[in-house]
Amino acid sequence: MRNKIATFILFIIMIFLIGIIGFVVWALYNDYSSEDIIERLQISNTVVSVDEDFETQDEKKDVSALNVVTQNTNSNTTTILDNSSNETTNSRFFYKQLDETEKIIYDALQGSKEQMKTGTYTIEFGNQFSDILEQENGSEILGDHYQSAIDAYIHDNSDLFYIDVSKMYLNIETTKRIFSTSYNVYIGPRDGQTYYSENFSNKSDVDTALSKIDAVKNNVLSNLTGDDYENIKMIHDYLIENTEYDQNYESTDPYSLYSALIENKAVCEGYVKAFKYLTNAAGIECELVQGTATNSEGVTENHAWNCVYLDGKWYYIDVTWDDPIIIGNAIGLSDYNYRYFLKGSQTFNEDHVVETQFVDGGKDFQYPNISTADY
Repeated sequence: MRNKIATFILFIIMIFLIGIIGFVVWALYNDYSSEDIIERLQISNTVVSVDEDFETQDEKKDVSALNVVTQNTNSNTTTILDNSSNETTNSRFFYKQLDETEKIIYDALQGSKEQMKTGTYTIEFGNQFSDILEQENGSEILGDHYQSAIDAYIHDNSDLFYIDVSKMYLNIETTKRIFSTSYNVYIGPRDGQTYYSENFSNKSDVDTALSKIDAVKNNVLSNLTGDDYENIKMIHDYLIENTEYDQNYESTDPYSLYSALIENKAVCEGYVKAFKYLTNAAGIECELVQGTATNSEGVTENHAWNCVYLDGKWYYIDVTWDDPIIIGNAIGLSDYNYRYFLKGSQTFNEDHVVETQFVDGGKDFQYPNISTADY
């Protein structure tokens, strides 16, 4: 009797073990062969700009902020870079301040610059960021990295007038199986749309616009001398003489270098991007700076300007505020047009204040260490 009971119990145990083994085999099979459960997250961006401006009777001071992508990010403590030696014009100044993950994203954008002219090109990362996404709030952490990479990329590349980064999405696809989870990350436009900026609809439009800008650049560079100071002054004067402040926002995109160089109308962002583009092409290190500025009436608003590297030091230049709206006829350039030309921090900071966060709550970026004294 006891043997029968023992045999029965053993039989039950064997059936149970066979069931468990069968379940494991079935689960493993389904983990790799059944339809996956895919969750897709799109991290979108919105563009922040300030469209007001302010002016007095004899001067114009543009207060439009740099068009930048916004998303909540963790801020870091900022320091000031001490650049004591000249760098190449392709220094990627803000790229150098990114962490390794952010550099991967930036490099992918830079490496896809030609393909992105199509307005629909998808930049694939696959499972590259799985270590981040497996963390708690991993998608938010990766979104922060993406934000910082975009911020640096658009500040290092002033010629991206045909791309609206607010239309670019960081897509995170999470594939869940019974025993595993995998991720697929890529950057692209919303389904069925493009990430072109307004007034661009195909690559031919982009190439045509770039050709026009290239022609202007070549014309300006034909006047270069062997002296960096004279070249900076020449480019500064060229923009003042050929670009009109777009008070009524009549140009195609007043925030772009295209409007500044081709349509000859822009607001401060167009001025500073055009100045960076031309000085970089001339072999001169130049960066975009954003912050706030206060006019003679005591009104403080968002603003943008440049800093350039000359004779071993960095200096500020505000081409927009050097290009005033004059009541009546103005003949030639005067001392008035050099009020903000190659200024040190002691003078310039009287009415300009730098902001190190390109977006609210974003990464604190470092700017060059500006000379205290004027040039």
